[in-house]
Amino acid sequence: QVQLVESGGGLVQAGGSLRLSCTASGRFFRINDMGWDRQAPGKQRELVARITSREYTTYQDSVKGRFTISRDNAKNTVYLQMKSLKPEDTAVYYCNGEIEPTRWESSDVYWGQGTQVTVSS
Repeated sequence: QVQLVESGGGLVQAGGSLRLSCTASGRFFRINDMGWDRQAPGKQRELVARITSREYTTYQDSVKGRFTISRDNAKNTVYLQMKSLKPEDTAVYYCNGEIEPTRWESSDVYWGQGTQVTVSS
């Protein structure tokens, strides 16, 4: 059973920083792309950042220059460093990963349970 577990959310003032972590556990063959999405109250879930297995990164325009996604393959962990946080960054942040359960199976997308980030003005 593959699980993604996030940590690092919380309450921060505008202009502050937080670092989110997400670790994959369980039995699996390989992790491909990993990413972070977020969902604010009353809004649809949206992509924040994504990182490939070769560490190519993409970002939503609104977070470029403020957020940095990275990964540690030895620890099966993806990070999201968030700086210069704004109230509009307030949301539940979900990590996700494209994970191959075995070498003979195609990848499935797994999601974490979400971690709340609240930015006060």
